[in-house]
Amino acid sequence: MQFLFGRILWYAGRIQVMRTTYMARKEDIERKWYVIDANGLPLGRLASEVARLLKGKHKPTYTPHVDTGDNIVVINASRVVMTGRKEVQKYYYRHSGYPSGIKKIRYDELLQKNPERAVYLAVKRMLPSNRLGRAMLKKLRIYAGPEHPHEPQKPEQWEFVSKRVAQ
Repeated sequence: MQFLFGRILWYAGRIQVMRTTYMARKEDIERKWYVIDANGLPLGRLASEVARLLKGKHKPTYTPHVDTGDNIVVINASRVVMTGRKEVQKYYYRHSGYPSGIKKIRYDELLQKNPERAVYLAVKRMLPSNRLGRAMLKKLRIYAGPEHPHEPQKPEQWEFVSKRVAQ
């Protein structure tokens, strides 16, 4: 026989205290700034780590329906690499919405024209496709070179530990 009184559960003559799950609120969230150097890192591994930081999964206060992530600055986006022959075999597609409006660009061409876009698209596609994902993406800043204008925020260097770094 079970009776529920507040947070104490009476079950077969024993008293058990119910555990509650922590849910973060907007007032409780502390955001830090991190800098990630993308020099020589594989694009997919970099993007998955950035997406994890933007979601806030590295924090003990992670809550799936609340944006608990940090602000991320990615530098040296032009020096990110792809493993294998993906540099010449991978294409980015977009569509204008009109008949025969598909456009494609090879990865190495995209990297020459707009290196920030390649990293941005990789991270964007690893985040949720909803209002929460768009809010997370606003905390991402990407720069092709080593300089960035976010020194007043005192960003910390994030040590990226990759399983394998391409050479």
